[in-house]
Amino acid sequence: MSTRIGKKTSVKASKFKESVIREMSRLAALHQAVNLAQGLPDFPAPAELKEAACRAVEGDINQYAITWGDRAFREAIAAKAGAYLGMKIDPETEITVTCGATEAMIGALMATVDPGDEVIVFDPFYENYGPDAILCGAVPRYVTLTPPDWTFDEKELREAFNERTRGIIINTPGNPTGKVFSRQELATIAELCQKFGVIAFTDEIYEHILYDDAEHVAIGSLPGMEELTVTINSLSKTYSVTGWRVGYTIACQEITQALRKVHDFLTVGAPAPLQRAGVVAMNFPRDYYDKLKRFYSLKRQMMLEMLDEAGIKYFTPAGAYYVLADISEFGFASDIEFTESLVKDTGVAVVPGSSFYSNQELGKRFVRFCFARQEQTLQEAKARLARLRRRAR
Repeated sequence: MSTRIGKKTSVKASKFKESVIREMSRLAALHQAVNLAQGLPDFPAPAELKEAACRAVEGDINQYAITWGDRAFREAIAAKAGAYLGMKIDPETEITVTCGATEAMIGALMATVDPGDEVIVFDPFYENYGPDAILCGAVPRYVTLTPPDWTFDEKELREAFNERTRGIIINTPGNPTGKVFSRQELATIAELCQKFGVIAFTDEIYEHILYDDAEHVAIGSLPGMEELTVTINSLSKTYSVTGWRVGYTIACQEITQALRKVHDFLTVGAPAPLQRAGVVAMNFPRDYYDKLKRFYSLKRQMMLEMLDEAGIKYFTPAGAYYVLADISEFGFASDIEFTESLVKDTGVAVVPGSSFYSNQELGKRFVRFCFARQEQTLQEAKARLARLRRRAR
């Protein structure tokens, strides 16, 4: 009798769980908790962007766009990335518009990575990256980022590269740590990529959300990396439209051709009217990004003050809109126990840190707070977290 009889799921699907982040949002709704878990702003998107989407719909841009992206949007992406990142990009042959950065990452991996190849992932990592590698049949190889600055050990990184290495996933600014990779760190990675012919898959969706003196550097702009980088981005975070699901990749022509084939059969195309609206976003003036940085700097300040008052230790992020906090002094057995108590008893939802680690034991003293929230939301969370402090004492 075949061993397949009665088997209904794949081995791949058994190697990872559903998103813990999205599960925490569901628990927040169930318990009427303040949701500081999922990375979605609870304030309006820019009015000009919403108006552009309405105009596109009213203008009957409601059918399929070109599979790999509306031409006007691709041209606008190339112009903006050229000005901000210093990259020379051909919008006809080097850009693919996808259904969010999520599809961009899995599509890029599927287009370039074969079963048995190794993909280096920095640990902790945004929870999609490990499953993305597994879905491609690849073997994730984890390299540790060490607090408080979330730096990697160069010796460990060099040892991770070998003849089986096909890719390395970089997230800068990073989720969940707020890590911003320095130019020197990226130069080290670039040297190894060129030595071994490894592709850098770089998720840069928080590129404009930076604090203090942090500088965003695109590894694809470094010498010799033009042919070895897939730069991934989206409208979601910079323009507060996470539900639009419009992302894009920048890669050399050879990688782009393969990625476009995968993308075509994964999703056919991203929403046409929202791509056209994205042209307006790509043409926002520099002042928009300056204001965005100031806006999130104030929210980060509110978040850190809230944690200080609650007696929760944390690592100050250099970018993105999350804070990874250390809850080991609160007496809970694990991050899971802490987050379950917090959402049910205190009315605040956060993400358990173990969901960001390959070895969940390493993350059980951490939780992640999201501060992409309006002031009213953060103030309510502050009042509720004050009750946590009193119980802990």
